[in-house]
Amino acid sequence: MARLLITGAGGPAGDSLGRQLQGTPHAVVGVDMEPLSLDAEARFDRTYVVPAATSPDFLPRLRDLVRREAIDVVIPTVQEELPILAGVADLVGARVVISPSEAVWRAQDKLITAWALEQSGVPTPRTCALVSSSEGGDHAVPSPPMAFPFIVKPRTSRGGRGVTVVDSAAEWTREVLERPGQVVQEFADGAEYAVQVYVPSGGDDVTSVVLEKTTLKQGRVGNAEAVRRVSPEEDADVAAVATDAVLALGLRGPLDVDVRRDGWGAPVVLEVNARFGANSAYAPELLARLLEEWNMTGADPGST
Repeated sequence: MARLLITGAGGPAGDSLGRQLQGTPHAVVGVDMEPLSLDAEARFDRTYVVPAATSPDFLPRLRDLVRREAIDVVIPTVQEELPILAGVADLVGARVVISPSEAVWRAQDKLITAWALEQSGVPTPRTCALVSSSEGGDHAVPSPPMAFPFIVKPRTSRGGRGVTVVDSAAEWTREVLERPGQVVQEFADGAEYAVQVYVPSGGDDVTSVVLEKTTLKQGRVGNAEAVRRVSPEEDADVAAVATDAVLALGLRGPLDVDVRRDGWGAPVVLEVNARFGANSAYAPELLARLLEEWNMTGADPGST
C-alpha cells in the first residue's frame, strides 16, 4: 500500500483521481486552496487546506504535510503548481508525478508549446503573441494578426478557460486586445478531443486514449461538459499527433492533450497539460500504468 497526496483535490482533475482511487488499498490525502465539499471530502482519507501555488508558503506547507502524513507519492493536478514542483521535485520529501522541468515549462506556455511543436513538425495551428500597441493613437486597434476567425486565449495553460473566438473586425476590440498575457491562434473549427496520454519514464510503449468532447461549456470552445471515448480505429490520427506532441516536448507520465480537426479534417494540437486531466476517469489505463510503473499496485512502493 502506498500513501498518496493529490493537490487540487476539489478541482475536476483532482476529484476524478479521488474517485478512481476509492476502494484501492492506498491511503489518499487531498489538499486544496479551499475546504472541500462534504461529498468531495468523502473521497479522501484526509484533507487539508494549503496556500496557493504562488504563495511563498505553498512549498513549506506541502513539505510539512508530506512528512506529517508519511506520503510516498505526490500527484499535482493544479496547473500553476507544475513549474514550481518540477524545479524542486527532489526536495519535497516524496516522489512527485511530474515531467522534467524543461518539458513542463514548454507545456505551460502556449506560445512556446506552439513553437516547439512547429519546430518538431507536429501539426499545430498558427500561433502568435498578442502584443498591445498604441500606434496610431491611444485608442487605435491594430490590424488583426491573421484572418478571421481566430481565437484569443491566455498564454499560460489553463485547459479551455478564457478562450474567446473572434469572428470579425467588430469583435476585434481594444477590450479583447488588452487582456494581459494572451496568444492568438488560428481557429480549427472541427471536432475537438481530449487525448489522455501516459508516457513511461523510458518514453516507449505510450498509451493514448482519445476522448471526443461532445459538449463544450462555451458552445464552440471551452472545457468539455461531456465526452465520449472513441475506439482506437476511429480516430487513430488524433492519437498519433497527440503522442508525437508529448514526445516532442519531452513529457513523461500522465498528460492531457487538446486536439482539434481543422477545415480539411486534419488533427492539429492546440495545447498540452502536463498532468492528469479532468476526464482521466474515462481512461483508467493512465492511473493503472502509473501505479504499475511506480510499483504501487498493492506492494510497498519502494523507490525508482
